[in-house]
Amino acid sequence: MLHPAFVSSADASIPIRLVTKEGWDAVAAELPPGARRYAEATGFDGKPGSLALLPGPEGELAGVLFGVEPGEEADPFEVAKLATSLPDGVYGFAEPPRDPALACLGFALGTYRFERYRETPAKEVRLVLPEGVDGEELSRIAAAVAMGRDLVNTPANDLGPDGIEEAARRVAERHGAEIRVTVGDDLLDANLPMIHAVGRAADRAPRLIDLTWGEEGAPLVALVGKGVAFDTGGLDIKPSSAMLLMKKDMGGAAAALALADMIMGARLKLRLRLLIPAVENAISGSSFRPGDVLRSRKGLTVEIGNTDAEGRLILADALALADEDAPELVVDFATLTGAARVALGPELPPFYTKDDALADAVARHAREVRDPVWRLPLWVPYGKMLASKIADTNNVSSGGFAGSITAALFLARFVTNAKASLHFDIYGWNPAAKPGRPEGGDVQAARLVYALLKERYPAE
Repeated sequence: MLHPAFVSSADASIPIRLVTKEGWDAVAAELPPGARRYAEATGFDGKPGSLALLPGPEGELAGVLFGVEPGEEADPFEVAKLATSLPDGVYGFAEPPRDPALACLGFALGTYRFERYRETPAKEVRLVLPEGVDGEELSRIAAAVAMGRDLVNTPANDLGPDGIEEAARRVAERHGAEIRVTVGDDLLDANLPMIHAVGRAADRAPRLIDLTWGEEGAPLVALVGKGVAFDTGGLDIKPSSAMLLMKKDMGGAAAALALADMIMGARLKLRLRLLIPAVENAISGSSFRPGDVLRSRKGLTVEIGNTDAEGRLILADALALADEDAPELVVDFATLTGAARVALGPELPPFYTKDDALADAVARHAREVRDPVWRLPLWVPYGKMLASKIADTNNVSSGGFAGSITAALFLARFVTNAKASLHFDIYGWNPAAKPGRPEGGDVQAARLVYALLKERYPAE
């Protein structure tokens, strides 16, 4: 099914001409005299992001000029601005953009709106897909991203650990996947003690969501997503300003679930396991405490230096479980550290892996699909910062240095059997709107990992 923003063909469509500032004079010379005079009178000169709506002889909308950056490094999502700037109608590119597929995907992603609590007037701007563009594939990706964005944008009163489970069950049902959920005190019987410890203080019980799909015997890929529905910080409570966006602390779960939706929708030739530890880090008499020592599924003991570093605890149990089957690849997504944002900002999540060839592939796909990430090192000497005097490790480092790296090193201790692993420390949020990326929740790094897996395990 095609995305509502797409049409596969049309008897007539309004042409969009993409123009660079350097190429404007040549384009202007080709326009009908009236259209050229109108564009010049309105100040259009091909400046990136500029827009001109050209009238026809009867006053109808006869064409669109849109300014874009020159060169191959220009953002193909620039054209997503048209999805919200154009009047209702059916449009088509007069000439294909440099990357037609990404331009069309950006257009679809740019139509996203979160309207659960407030509706806005719907626009009916549709784009004719250029020849050779797989609209079904782009529609699946756009739908998966929209689902993930909806989850991140939904506040915690309407999306607790049980709501994350419901979302996973919907995805499982759509693709015929198996799903098992371990809830509350059953987590202790299942040897998932740190997930239980982090979530036990909340009214809504903690749980581990375990989804499997694909043929047994196919290469096993495990995805793990941090599902903290809301993070008060626990007894090491956050200040109010730091809690305002904590509904997005399940952004890792949203990214992993969106990626799983893409994988299953494309029928990639792999065996998928998706693990989402879903909790709320709340405060009550049963909260875990600073100074507690927790025993993990892996058997390692963890001293709690700070209850606000809870995400790595629930991920550690889930990663240890995923690792027991020695998968080809383990990928985890987590809104894990503020240090990552200090280092690289909200748009460029760091990623970590010990595998240099895998890192090169991640960087290549990130560039190709415009899902930016940046590799940071698993600098082993910094592991000493996690030392504990009474346990195998502390959950936080001593001092304020290298917070994202030490968090990645902590998680790496729980993955020892997998052939390769990737950890993404994502932000999961667009603080300001950009073409194709409306302000609000997002599923960073999911599209690039999908491209990586599609290359390695293509559908038949």
